[in-house]
Amino acid sequence: MDVFVYGTLTEPERVAGVLDSYVYVGPATLFGLHLVEGQYPTLAPGGETAGRLLRTEELDALDAYERVGEGLYRRVAIPLEAPDGHPDEAAVYVGDPDRLDADATWPDAGDGGDRDGAGGDRGSDEYGFADRVDSYLEREAVRVRLTP
Repeated sequence: MDVFVYGTLTEPERVAGVLDSYVYVGPATLFGLHLVEGQYPTLAPGGETAGRLLRTEELDALDAYERVGEGLYRRVAIPLEAPDGHPDEAAVYVGDPDRLDADATWPDAGDGGDRDGAGGDRGSDEYGFADRVDSYLEREAVRVRLTP
């Protein structure tokens, strides 16, 4: 599976501490989401983010590292623009900005793009965050492009 990485996992030393088997495919750009700093880096609607495409079959290890089971990040599938022979999608980890103390908002699911600045109670918005991310990804042309 190809995974677009944009934060700590762009560092080979960090990845080697998480995964037994991986390869960096090359530089890539994520369109439709931009980098936001918080306790850990995350993504927010709009703009673009430079990163790397990493290939591994160890998604369980990445999920554990990104604390997906705790709701800190969620893994989503994004269309991948790459030459023939590459997968059609790349995984991308999106962190909950409320839980990461990141200055980012996601549009309410189905609101047509108005920003939700309320934030909600930390940790109690887990399902709302997932719904907002999924809704945004369905509406917008978010994609990863492998840089030639």
